[in-house]
Amino acid sequence: MRVEFAQAVINEYISHKNILFLTGDLGFMALEKVQETFGEKFINMGIAEQNMITMAASLAHEGFVPFVYSISPFVTLRPYEQIRNDVCLHNLPVKIVGNGGGYGYGIMGSTHHNIEDIGAMRILPNMKVYVPVTSQDVFDVVGLMIQDPSPNYLRLNMTAAIPDLPKFAPWRKFKSGSKLIIIGTGPILENLYKLSIELFEQIEIWSVGIFPMEEIPVELIRKIDQIRNVLTIEEHKGQCGLNEAVASLILKKCSTSIIFDSIYANGYISGKYGNQTFHQEENDLAGSGLLSRIQKALNNII
Repeated sequence: MRVEFAQAVINEYISHKNILFLTGDLGFMALEKVQETFGEKFINMGIAEQNMITMAASLAHEGFVPFVYSISPFVTLRPYEQIRNDVCLHNLPVKIVGNGGGYGYGIMGSTHHNIEDIGAMRILPNMKVYVPVTSQDVFDVVGLMIQDPSPNYLRLNMTAAIPDLPKFAPWRKFKSGSKLIIIGTGPILENLYKLSIELFEQIEIWSVGIFPMEEIPVELIRKIDQIRNVLTIEEHKGQCGLNEAVASLILKKCSTSIIFDSIYANGYISGKYGNQTFHQEENDLAGSGLLSRIQKALNNII
């Protein structure tokens, strides 16, 4: 998604000259056109992410809208105190962009993975987290971020090839189904489209694109009350992630008892590193493990 993000920022710069771009010495073969377009408003801050966030907060205080870009853990976890104290507590419009959320950086290992970022960022004051699914979502999200006077975090990952999706929104219904409601976030939802037709036709798919969540669509609440069988899926830790956020809302909003289960990133089960697909399969987020979990969930009956 970083190529699409770069183009989206360039598109917005044409009509928003107060945008600045800060990078933590990253972006080779991706940000060259951004640098050319922004000129002196493109700043390579070096490998100094804490300083980069504080600088971005200062620039935002002076009326600029800074985009801060790096690998996801480097721009969220490493400067977390600065994000909280300098950006969020002052409600400044700093736009933090993390590339390679989840297991996106594959064989580079756990130091470059980020399966805690949604949870860590969504609990910060005034922070809004955006999780796109497709390339088009990235363009829509960058436009929303520009208009938002508060801090934002954009989680980039591999784009999903899912056709005919509705426009980006906090909640989106991807397809209808009669036996199991699956609620997910991010491109991991593409793996559901690789299921057999027999299984795929039975599931209803919804996507969450913005955190924190305050409400569940009325249509979804009614369907949950009807089917009473819900599964969440995320390339992120279950703790403080989509799993717990959805469970809390369902407990408050739904009127019947339901069966609720979650598939999420459990870290490094085998103790080995591989590409993104390897880690997804090891955590039942793809392949035979996902198939088995879906089949089990479809057999649930209250």
